[in-house]
Amino acid sequence: QVQLVESGGGLVQAGGSLRLSCAASGGLFSRYSMAWFRQAPGKEREFVAWSGTSTYYTDSVKGRFSISRDNAKNTVYLQMNSLKREDTAVYYCAANLALVRTIRPAEYSFWGQGTQVTVSS
Repeated sequence: QVQLVESGGGLVQAGGSLRLSCAASGGLFSRYSMAWFRQAPGKEREFVAWSGTSTYYTDSVKGRFSISRDNAKNTVYLQMNSLKREDTAVYYCAANLALVRTIRPAEYSFWGQGTQVTVSS
């Protein structure tokens, strides 16, 4: 069983930055694909970024967000710069027990509880 705990969310003005962290426990972190998803009120959960053998981003965050991981600390990060109001959502980290790039939430076996990011104008 893998446990994921996110932190780092908060309220930030448009144009500002936040760094989210997701600490994992209970498994072989270095062998997992890790991803960030987000869900805004009334909308479906959407893919944001993936880290495995490489990295991958949804188009709306390319050039602004950066996913990284520290396997020694069992932690994945999401650095978010130039934040926009439309980035407001609950952000979730997720683990896939295979190094396969996928943007489908159903492919991820473990999820964190989520952290709220609110971007004000």
